[in-house]
Amino acid sequence: MTIIYIMASLLMIGCEKDNSGQDNSGQDPDQDVNASEWLIPKDQVLDGGPGKDGIPAIQNPDFIPASQAAYLSDEDLVLGFVDGDEARAYPHPILDWHEIVNDDINSHSVSVIYCPLTGTGIGWDRMINNTKTTFGVSGLLYNSNIIPYDRATDSNWSQLLLKSVQGPLAGTSAKTHNLVETTWETWKKLYPSTWVLSANTGHNRSYGRYPYGTYKTDNRLIFPVSNDDNRLHQKERVLALIANQQARAYRFESFGEGISMITDEFDDKKIVVAGSNQFNLMVAFYRELASGTLLDFDPVLHELPVILVDHEGTRWDVFGRGVDGPRAGQQLDQPVQMMGYWFAFAAFYPDVSIY
Repeated sequence: MTIIYIMASLLMIGCEKDNSGQDNSGQDPDQDVNASEWLIPKDQVLDGGPGKDGIPAIQNPDFIPASQAAYLSDEDLVLGFVDGDEARAYPHPILDWHEIVNDDINSHSVSVIYCPLTGTGIGWDRMINNTKTTFGVSGLLYNSNIIPYDRATDSNWSQLLLKSVQGPLAGTSAKTHNLVETTWETWKKLYPSTWVLSANTGHNRSYGRYPYGTYKTDNRLIFPVSNDDNRLHQKERVLALIANQQARAYRFESFGEGISMITDEFDDKKIVVAGSNQFNLMVAFYRELASGTLLDFDPVLHELPVILVDHEGTRWDVFGRGVDGPRAGQQLDQPVQMMGYWFAFAAFYPDVSIY
């Protein structure tokens, strides 16, 4: 039995920290939480169970064509990234067991960092202070959320705070790459020639089996959080925009079939959020360009990956790339954003607003 399965089994049978805030697991003696100053309350930095690298990040990912991904079903969620003409999908069924994939794709070195306990995934640049690094799983948690560490300096980072919170790089912000989270079915519609992470990871894991039981859909938390907000179901998947210690959440119920859109303001900036219940998709972009031009958008139907057209006639895809029209080849700026469980954003950003 693998170490991660032992961890998941223990969590599901109750040898865990529960909603009462009681720590039933004890600290891993290999994890020196007090080694140096933390930028988060160190008494809330908890031992997740498997120890440092007990959940093995994927170091040399292998990719296969979509047609060969027999281990995936259309309903499985994936995190997608596009660089130039190359699209890659990182499926939840693998990320649930490994949490981090260190990848190189064309001009970018990216760590895909996913936390199955908070349902949050984002890309972090692996170039830090002109040094290329990889990220690993520390085995520690804060507000039920993964604390990755970088192997160049052994600094610990908070995924949802988007910065290093302990070690030589404490206070350093992560350079992020927004990923698109959607179903495998939709991702294939967006990018039929996509590559997808192979199940041949070098590790023996049951990728067809979710390791946390009913956790995805029930209202139970395995680890305590510092703020409990019952405005939404704990595990409702929302899109959260994050800036200047603020967050704003968007719900699938705000969108209909096909592609629809919302114009809104966040962090004193005008934004557009495009989404679809049918396609299990939400993405947000800034409407104002660096030149000061404010774009007005309409949704585009039946032309995936194109989802928006502006008043000048440029059509934009799900990554905010101008596909054709006057601004073809340009890129819309985006707020930092992640899909994830409602409770996670409420824990880190207690004043989170809901559209």
